[in-house]
Amino acid sequence: MSTKTGPQRYPGASRANWYQDDFGGDPMQVNVVVLHTTEGPTLPGYGGGSSAPNLTAVPDLAHKKLKWYQHFDIETSSRALVNLRGGVDTNTMNVCQVELVGTCDPKTHGKWKAAGQAHVYWPDAPDWALHGVARFLSWMHEEHGVPLSGPKSWPTYPTSYANGGGQRMTAAKWTGFKGVCGHMHVPENVHGDPGAIDFARIIKYAKADLDLGDDTPETTTPAKPKVPAFPGRKYFVAGASNAYVLQLGKQLVKRGFGDHYKVGPSRAWGEADRLNVRDFQKSRKELRGDADGNPGPLTWRLLFS
Repeated sequence: MSTKTGPQRYPGASRANWYQDDFGGDPMQVNVVVLHTTEGPTLPGYGGGSSAPNLTAVPDLAHKKLKWYQHFDIETSSRALVNLRGGVDTNTMNVCQVELVGTCDPKTHGKWKAAGQAHVYWPDAPDWALHGVARFLSWMHEEHGVPLSGPKSWPTYPTSYANGGGQRMTAAKWTGFKGVCGHMHVPENVHGDPGAIDFARIIKYAKADLDLGDDTPETTTPAKPKVPAFPGRKYFVAGASNAYVLQLGKQLVKRGFGDHYKVGPSRAWGEADRLNVRDFQKSRKELRGDADGNPGPLTWRLLFS
């Protein structure tokens, strides 16, 4: 059984519509975010929670911000995807699901607009709404290591329905996928949401939020060094062995915080790593209050900046 790591509640999200106590769910270590659109103008009831995602983002049009509702822990399987018996895992694999209130259907958009129904048409969403989605993705990137990348093809609805745009992943590709995708990319599902949402702009905003930069060459001034993305807390726990532990150890040595190594850093997380991280944390006023030796996103960013 998978073990949850990192924070399970998105900061500021309401739990007024919490369904995990009624529907449970499987623990999993998330490395995928799936974006949906509700195709309705208000917070859905989700059948009392039987078809709910992990979170719903409701546009507050008056204040130009997203109001977030959380229904399940970040790393508890939710219920918004079709999961066929005997097929590939969808809800229960490694997925945090987000519903965006509004529509991706140009016909629905036209009907609501004619009726004076205020809403967000996500293929032409205002900047503040895209920034709101981007901030969630940047948080997921820092706290859970979800890559800020995804499919290149985000076809317009209704072309996207039933894989009309050829965008849906095969079972093998889905099983190996890490990053951000839409409902329309998930196998066993025919829905076409969120349509032609401006995914490239959302990712650009998420990277800017983390000061990661992008891959565009700088032509006027030299690009400042990039801070490598924090991979997530789950890579720095007892028994962990991976390239991120070695990367962290080498940077600790480079910054003069390698005193507890006997032979130098390695891929295996150990007490020497924790003590060296603690020494670094004690050296920074921003981290002294929580100098436990366990690297989080702020420790990582300060160490590599």
